[in-house]
Amino acid sequence: SGARVVVEGCGANGCEYMTAGEAVILGQIGPNFAAGMTGGMAYLYDPTGISASRINPDSVEVSALRSPEWEAHLKGILEEYAAETRSLTAQNILTQWEVTSSHFLQVTPKEILARWQAKPEEQPFRKRA
Repeated sequence: SGARVVVEGCGANGCEYMTAGEAVILGQIGPNFAAGMTGGMAYLYDPTGISASRINPDSVEVSALRSPEWEAHLKGILEEYAAETRSLTAQNILTQWEVTSSHFLQVTPKEILARWQAKPEEQPFRKRA
């Protein structure tokens, strides 16, 4: 759909069959997260380390934030969300960003990673010559 969403938790099957857009989850997720996800990007705030066990790995790869550019992008999304909603959760994360940024997981569809490998010029934030 291409939508951007920031939520403070989600139940079972979050981001199932996601094809575009961005999802930032600032709370716990339920089981089977990202099942069939073929596009878009998801970021999970996971200070407890339990999210990885709830992600369906069939179509996605899970990693720390992939680059300083992705980290800055995520921080910008959170800053906008905090300003618009006055979310205490987002404000607390941003206040301690040097520590909390390391608690985010980046969930990237394998299909997207394969396309970036085949056509690196399509990767967002790629430095151009």
